[in-house]
Amino acid sequence: MNTQAVSQVLPTKEMLVSAVAHPKSPASLEKMGIYVSRYGLVVTLLLIGVLKFSAAEAHGIQPLVSNSPLMFWLYRIFGLQAVSNLIGMIEILVASLIALRPFSPKISFIGSLGAIITFVLTLSFLFSTPGAFQLSRGLPILGDAGQFLIKDVVLLGASIWTAAESRNAF
Repeated sequence: MNTQAVSQVLPTKEMLVSAVAHPKSPASLEKMGIYVSRYGLVVTLLLIGVLKFSAAEAHGIQPLVSNSPLMFWLYRIFGLQAVSNLIGMIEILVASLIALRPFSPKISFIGSLGAIITFVLTLSFLFSTPGAFQLSRGLPILGDAGQFLIKDVVLLGASIWTAAESRNAF
């Protein structure tokens, strides 16, 4: 294990204390933002990936996936739970690759590209899922599915940033 690479990328207690004690320091706030963005993305992908192995989540994503012009065909090949498991395995793999940034920026870059694809696909559900957008007094508002999916805009942004940062390191 390359401990020097880890110590250069992962936050130390001193760095976190410095960022909190000196919040006006752009460098310390930027470093904290880097760690929170990358590893927050990793944790989020891991958690939602693990959830895909539950029957409740498999049923929960079924209306999104089955209405997607890009993904509906998965149910023609695999069963309900198998599709959810496959998506979960991809999310866990992508999270693991991103987390490897201290050891391999190239591998992390590949994981970040996977996250970009993941969130572009999930954001496409906003346009393919019935009820994701609804009209209220002539104005479009987010329906239940839209409220669930809109967070993926921020996750897409974090994925693009981690891809760019990792790419700059090799």
